[in-house]
Amino acid sequence: MSQHPSIKFRLDPQSGLAPYRQLVDQVRHAVRSGLLRDGDQLPSVRDVVTQITINPNTVHRAYRELEHQGIAEGRAGLGTFITSHSKVAPEIAERASHEQALRDWVVDARRAGLDEETIRELMRTALRQDGNVRS
Repeated sequence: MSQHPSIKFRLDPQSGLAPYRQLVDQVRHAVRSGLLRDGDQLPSVRDVVTQITINPNTVHRAYRELEHQGIAEGRAGLGTFITSHSKVAPEIAERASHEQALRDWVVDARRAGLDEETIRELMRTALRQDGNVRS
Protein backbone atom coordinates (compact mmCIF):
# COMPACT_ATOMS: atom_id res chain seq x y z
CA MET A 1 0.00 0.00 0.00
CA SER A 2 1.35 3.35 -1.03
CA GLN A 3 1.32 6.09 1.56
CA HIS A 4 2.49 8.74 -0.91
CA PRO A 5 -0.04 10.42 -3.16
CA SER A 6 0.38 9.38 -6.78
CA ILE A 7 -2.01 11.89 -8.30
CA LYS A 8 -1.51 15.53 -9.18
CA PHE A 9 -4.73 17.49 -9.47
CA ARG A 10 -5.41 20.22 -11.99
CA LEU A 11 -8.36 22.50 -12.58
CA ASP A 12 -9.68 23.57 -15.95
CA PRO A 13 -11.72 26.76 -15.56
CA GLN A 14 -13.00 26.32 -19.13
CA SER A 15 -14.46 22.85 -18.51
CA GLY A 16 -17.79 24.06 -17.15
CA LEU A 17 -17.54 21.50 -14.34
CA ALA A 18 -17.52 22.54 -10.70
CA PRO A 19 -14.02 22.29 -9.19
CA TYR A 20 -15.05 19.54 -6.73
CA ARG A 21 -16.45 17.52 -9.65
CA GLN A 22 -13.18 17.90 -11.56
CA LEU A 23 -11.29 16.45 -8.58
CA VAL A 24 -13.75 13.55 -8.27
CA ASP A 25 -13.49 12.80 -11.99
CA GLN A 26 -9.69 12.88 -11.87
CA VAL A 27 -9.61 10.37 -9.02
CA ARG A 28 -12.13 8.14 -10.79
CA HIS A 29 -10.03 8.24 -13.94
CA ALA A 30 -6.86 7.45 -11.96
CA VAL A 31 -8.61 4.44 -10.39
CA ARG A 32 -9.90 3.22 -13.77
CA SER A 33 -6.48 3.57 -15.37
CA GLY A 34 -4.69 1.85 -12.50
CA LEU A 35 -2.72 4.91 -11.42
CA LEU A 36 -4.46 4.66 -8.04
CA ARG A 37 -5.05 1.29 -6.42
CA ASP A 38 -6.57 -0.12 -3.26
CA GLY A 39 -4.86 1.41 -0.24
CA ASP A 40 -3.24 4.34 -2.06
CA GLN A 41 -3.47 7.59 -0.14
CA LEU A 42 -4.92 10.69 -1.72
CA PRO A 43 -3.09 13.97 -1.18
CA SER A 44 -4.01 15.75 2.03
CA VAL A 45 -6.45 18.62 1.75
CA ARG A 46 -3.59 20.97 2.63
CA ASP A 47 -1.43 19.54 -0.18
CA VAL A 48 -4.24 19.92 -2.72
CA VAL A 49 -4.92 23.50 -1.59
CA THR A 50 -1.23 24.33 -2.02
CA GLN A 51 -0.95 22.48 -5.32
CA ILE A 52 -3.87 24.10 -7.16
CA THR A 53 -4.96 27.06 -5.02
CA ILE A 54 -8.44 25.84 -4.18
CA ASN A 55 -10.74 26.33 -1.21
CA PRO A 56 -10.24 23.52 1.36
CA ASN A 57 -14.03 23.05 1.59
CA THR A 58 -14.06 22.17 -2.11
CA VAL A 59 -11.46 19.44 -1.57
CA HIS A 60 -13.40 18.14 1.44
CA ARG A 61 -16.56 18.04 -0.71
CA ALA A 62 -14.75 16.07 -3.42
CA TYR A 63 -13.36 13.59 -0.91
CA ARG A 64 -16.81 13.15 0.69
CA GLU A 65 -18.27 12.44 -2.75
CA LEU A 66 -15.56 9.84 -3.38
CA GLU A 67 -16.44 8.23 -0.05
CA HIS A 68 -20.14 8.29 -0.96
CA GLN A 69 -19.33 6.54 -4.25
CA GLY A 70 -17.31 3.88 -2.40
CA ILE A 71 -14.07 4.83 -4.13
CA ALA A 72 -12.27 6.26 -1.10
CA GLU A 73 -12.49 6.22 2.66
CA GLY A 74 -11.39 8.75 5.23
CA ARG A 75 -9.38 7.41 8.13
CA ALA A 76 -9.37 9.68 11.17
CA GLY A 77 -5.97 11.27 11.64
CA LEU A 78 -4.47 9.38 8.69
CA GLY A 79 -6.03 10.80 5.54
CA THR A 80 -8.16 9.58 2.65
CA PHE A 81 -7.40 6.29 0.95
CA ILE A 82 -8.60 4.46 -2.14
CA THR A 83 -10.79 1.55 -1.09
CA SER A 84 -11.04 -1.85 -2.63
CA HIS A 85 -12.79 -0.80 -5.81
CA SER A 86 -13.28 -4.16 -7.45
CA LYS A 87 -17.03 -3.77 -6.97
CA VAL A 88 -17.28 -0.16 -8.12
CA ALA A 89 -14.73 -0.11 -10.94
CA PRO A 90 -17.14 -1.60 -13.52
CA GLU A 91 -19.88 0.83 -12.43
CA ILE A 92 -17.45 3.74 -12.69
CA ALA A 93 -16.32 2.65 -16.14
CA GLU A 94 -19.92 2.22 -17.30
CA ARG A 95 -20.93 5.62 -15.95
CA ALA A 96 -17.86 7.24 -17.53
CA SER A 97 -18.82 5.67 -20.84
CA HIS A 98 -22.35 7.10 -20.57
CA GLU A 99 -20.98 10.50 -19.55
CA GLN A 100 -18.69 10.55 -22.58
CA ALA A 101 -21.51 9.51 -24.90
CA LEU A 102 -23.69 12.27 -23.48
CA ARG A 103 -20.91 14.86 -23.86
CA ASP A 104 -20.42 13.74 -27.47
CA TRP A 105 -24.15 14.06 -28.09
CA VAL A 106 -24.19 17.58 -26.61
CA VAL A 107 -21.28 18.60 -28.85
CA ASP A 108 -23.14 17.21 -31.87
CA ALA A 109 -26.34 19.00 -30.83
CA ARG A 110 -24.51 22.32 -30.47
CA ARG A 111 -22.87 21.84 -33.87
CA ALA A 112 -26.35 21.28 -35.26
CA GLY A 113 -27.31 24.70 -33.92
CA LEU A 114 -29.30 23.73 -30.84
CA ASP A 115 -29.07 26.11 -27.92
CA GLU A 116 -28.72 25.09 -24.28
CA GLU A 117 -32.42 25.41 -23.44
CA THR A 118 -33.39 23.24 -26.42
CA ILE A 119 -30.84 20.63 -25.39
CA ARG A 120 -32.21 20.68 -21.82
CA GLU A 121 -35.78 20.31 -23.09
CA LEU A 122 -34.77 17.34 -25.26
CA MET A 123 -33.16 15.74 -22.21
CA ARG A 124 -36.25 16.39 -20.04
CA THR A 125 -38.46 14.88 -22.74
CA ALA A 126 -36.24 11.80 -23.00
CA LEU A 127 -36.27 11.35 -19.23
CA ARG A 128 -40.06 11.69 -19.08
CA GLN A 129 -40.47 9.11 -21.82
CA ASP A 130 -38.19 6.60 -20.08
CA GLY A 131 -40.43 4.44 -17.91
CA ASN A 132 -37.53 3.70 -15.54
CA VAL A 133 -37.08 7.32 -14.45
CA ARG A 134 -39.34 8.97 -11.91
CA SER A 135 -39.84 12.73 -11.82
